Amino acid sequence: MDSQKEALQRIISTLASKNDEIQNFIDMLNHTLKGVQANSSKVITDLDEEFDGLYSVLDEMKESMTNTIKQQQAQKAQELQNQLAQCTNALESSEELLDFASRSLDIKEPDEFSKAARQIKDRVTMAAAFRLSLKPKVSDNMNHLMVDFSQERQMIQTLKFLPVPKAPEIDPADCLVADNCVTVAWRMPEEDNKIDHYVLEYRKTNFDGLPRIKDERCWELVDHIKGNEYTLTGLKFEAKFMNFRVRACNKAAAGDYSDAVTLETRALNFSFDSSSSHLNLKVDDSFVEWDSMGGKSQETKVKGKENKGRSGTPSPKRTSVTSRPALARGGRDRFTGESYTVLGDTVIESGQHYWEVRAQKDCKSYSVGVAYKSLGKFDQLGKTGTSWCIHVNNWLQATFAAKHNNKAKALEMNVPERIGVYCDFDGGQLSFYNASSKQLLYTFKTKFLQPVVPGFMVWCGGLTLYTGLQVPSAVKTLQKSENGMSGSANSLTSAAQ
Repeated sequence: MDSQKEALQRIISTLASKNDEIQNFIDMLNHTLKGVQANSSKVITDLDEEFDGLYSVLDEMKESMTNTIKQQQAQKAQELQNQLAQCTNALESSEELLDFASRSLDIKEPDEFSKAARQIKDRVTMAAAFRLSLKPKVSDNMNHLMVDFSQERQMIQTLKFLPVPKAPEIDPADCLVADNCVTVAWRMPEEDNKIDHYVLEYRKTNFDGLPRIKDERCWELVDHIKGNEYTLTGLKFEAKFMNFRVRACNKAAAGDYSDAVTLETRALNFSFDSSSSHLNLKVDDSFVEWDSMGGKSQETKVKGKENKGRSGTPSPKRTSVTSRPALARGGRDRFTGESYTVLGDTVIESGQHYWEVRAQKDCKSYSVGVAYKSLGKFDQLGKTGTSWCIHVNNWLQATFAAKHNNKAKALEMNVPERIGVYCDFDGGQLSFYNASSKQLLYTFKTKFLQPVVPGFMVWCGGLTLYTGLQVPSAVKTLQKSENGMSGSANSLTSAAQ
């Protein structure tokens, strides 16, 4: 009966997974169908605009060439009109002179005839008719303004859609995910020397397999990539996977996207758990700050005489919140007294994980490490057998130490601005690093008997938390060659085991 139930559960799980996969594919098909309709409308609009632009150019050329013909027509007409007017005037003058000369032949008086003859001779000499050019200044030929668009017509008749590059191919085996960077590499299915650049798109997702359409983030874009690979740096891996796709572009158009690939980008993501914090801590998701007035609904006006003359910044050993009214706690009584502690909101019960912490420059005291969830409300990190940490104290006398089970190991090195924490739960190892240089600060070797949670203590200052980080390659390399600082680590962990 039980075995049949288990088999049926597996069948149900397989069917549910297949149904989910088919539904995602249906969503993708519907999305693609809408894309076909939208993109078809767009390219038709673009085509109309291109032809309208071509018509506009042709109309402008026609108007310009027509104006040229009309100007030539007007210029020739004006020349001929001027020449016609001159000839008409010359003809009228010549006909008048001819009439005068004809009448002069009838003059009988010799003196008058001689006088008339001299006048006719002078007038003939000066007559416009004998100074005219009887050749037209312009011809009626307009052939030099004729056009032949046969070549252009043939060229237009050969118009085709733009050549589009083929879709590139991404091989996940050629891609690399390391140190919160992703290198995506691709290749063209065949050589294309007209490709100008590539466009890479990516998005984060919690689903493996084909990219989903619903309930997904928008694609982010990197344009004008000249090579066949690209590296995204400084990523925060708050999702389990990332989808990638790429398209090639020539000078004219962009091609189809490649098939999307999904790369795993798992990393530990957690926030400060405000419900577990001490009342004197102000907690956001990734920032915690000590607040001397935290949790007080009213300031006590009357203080004991022993508080007179003391500094406005009390030391951890002198500060107490036990006198606060119960209502001021608001349910936040996970830690109290001098345990200025806040835990992470995620339990670690397997695997290798890494996160980083940066303290404010004026922070007087803080601790970073892990603890069992059973850590007592008055317990301080490193002072019990259920917590391990690095502790920094800048109050009165500066100290830097690894602490566990109320034992401390002084660390003879400078305190880094940012501390990296590496937890190998299965391997029973907790290491601390200079986050910038990846210098090993200290390693605890133990065997975790219960799930652990990230733990933090801060007094008179603040801590900023950085998660979504992969285990750095440098840390992995050091872990392979490093054996936990042998004696010093064992001296603190032996009691815990």
